[in-house]
Amino acid sequence: MALRRARGLNFRKKKKKISTAILKEIASYVFLIFVTILFSFVMVWSIGMRTRVIGASMEPVLYNSQEILVNRFVYKLFAPNKDDIVVFLPNGNQNSHYYVKRVVATGGDTVQIKEGILYVNDEVYGAERYDKIADAGILENAVTLESDEYCMLGDNINNSEDSRSGNIGMVKRQDIVGKVWFHMAAENVGMGVMK
Repeated sequence: MALRRARGLNFRKKKKKISTAILKEIASYVFLIFVTILFSFVMVWSIGMRTRVIGASMEPVLYNSQEILVNRFVYKLFAPNKDDIVVFLPNGNQNSHYYVKRVVATGGDTVQIKEGILYVNDEVYGAERYDKIADAGILENAVTLESDEYCMLGDNINNSEDSRSGNIGMVKRQDIVGKVWFHMAAENVGMGVMK
């Protein structure tokens, strides 16, 4: 009888055995994913910083309370360029909030606002971006930047406290925290990488 059962049909399910090769492959994928996530976290943590935009001075590019990621490493290798959006502490004041502004002039440039128009090295600058500037502030007179100084203005020029203000003035390179790298979505605003 036992012999007959062995030769006949058997409807019992056989237990599938998982091979060690498949287990090793799964383990290697899990390990690679873990290492990749850990590496990404360490990179963003070490060179990046997250902060928020305070105020409407960078509209329509960045909005009040919008979160941004800042690349703190890039300016250790390269100098800020015109049109970079940067984060800085005015006069290096560690108790101040981070300011987010656009670089409009770099070391050696001469900046002046005449009749509501921004001039950099006696050429009109940012006419497509800036409306008529209502308050020239300290840029009413021509200012020549030292080699380690940068002139910062908000894109929403008439609603911005920036290098025109005497309490901020020209920003030293050592006071620049980093370059705005990525901005998070805000209401009715997309998310993207800053170029």
